[in-house]
Amino acid sequence: MRISILTGAIAGAALPALAEELSYEVDGAAYTGYFAAAEDAAGLVLIVHDWDGLTDYERQRADMLAEMGYDAFALDMFGAGTPTETVDHRRAATGALYQDREKMRALIQAGVAQARALSDAGSMAVMGYCFGGAVTLEMARSDLAGEAAGYASFHGGLSTPEGQGWTGDEPPLLILHGGADTSITMSDLVSLVNELEAAGTRYEVQVYSGAPHAFTVFGSDRYRETADRESWDAFTDFLGDRLGR
Repeated sequence: MRISILTGAIAGAALPALAEELSYEVDGAAYTGYFAAAEDAAGLVLIVHDWDGLTDYERQRADMLAEMGYDAFALDMFGAGTPTETVDHRRAATGALYQDREKMRALIQAGVAQARALSDAGSMAVMGYCFGGAVTLEMARSDLAGEAAGYASFHGGLSTPEGQGWTGDEPPLLILHGGADTSITMSDLVSLVNELEAAGTRYEVQVYSGAPHAFTVFGSDRYRETADRESWDAFTDFLGDRLGR
């Protein structure tokens, strides 16, 4: 894997409280991330986007984290020119990575490298939404697991691919799930819990009644304010435990 980091004006300087998009390359392909810096950051949070790519939603979450005192970097899993306008586009973009786990992990590694180059914070946590939740768990199962102090999935994909598994050595997981999610069902959640219990992996699960898939997405028909607030509070506590603040 070949990674080129192009950080612009903030490279090599003390990090002010700012937010900006920046470009980086992975194997010659262009990707665009979003970095929000906190003053005197207590830690670093890596954000993995949903299946519609890196949007204003992830940027807003990064800004929220910076206001809380954490540097935040939203990585790009798709790259420049990847269409995400339609459901078919999104299925194609995510499906390509689900079928190529080596590339998925390479893109995660590139995002970690980019985030580390931008932030002086020592400890890192990883969070993801929907598709990003599946990617977050992929990192937690990978050789990169030790890069982070904890992993959080918001209404994310929970299945473990064939040939992978949990060892019990992973950092703690936080699984935030909607009880009314028909895309990732309660049966899927139970299967994951059984795997984690068998392995001895540390985890916490919170289930929000009446919350469908994508219950945290502001402005959508699926948004549920109570579940969003409670899941963010749980994540805030998780960050405090794993990163400090």
